[in-house]
Amino acid sequence: MPGSVLEVLVSEGDRVEQNQTVVLMESMKMELVITAPRSGVVRRVAVEPGQQVQRGMRLLELAPDNDDGER
Repeated sequence: MPGSVLEVLVSEGDRVEQNQTVVLMESMKMELVITAPRSGVVRRVAVEPGQQVQRGMRLLELAPDNDDGER
């Protein structure tokens, strides 16, 4: 469902836990909470507040918890 990014709650390099809220969006006047599908480290944030996004668009990239930090 297309929507608009309201707030990005994480930054690159942040460690997140599974089900942690990472992005708030609005679609059809409803606020949507986007959560991390697994624990890991935010490798890249691909969206910013105010940006319009479409279904299936990548919002951020997570590296596994056991990642050695190399990029």
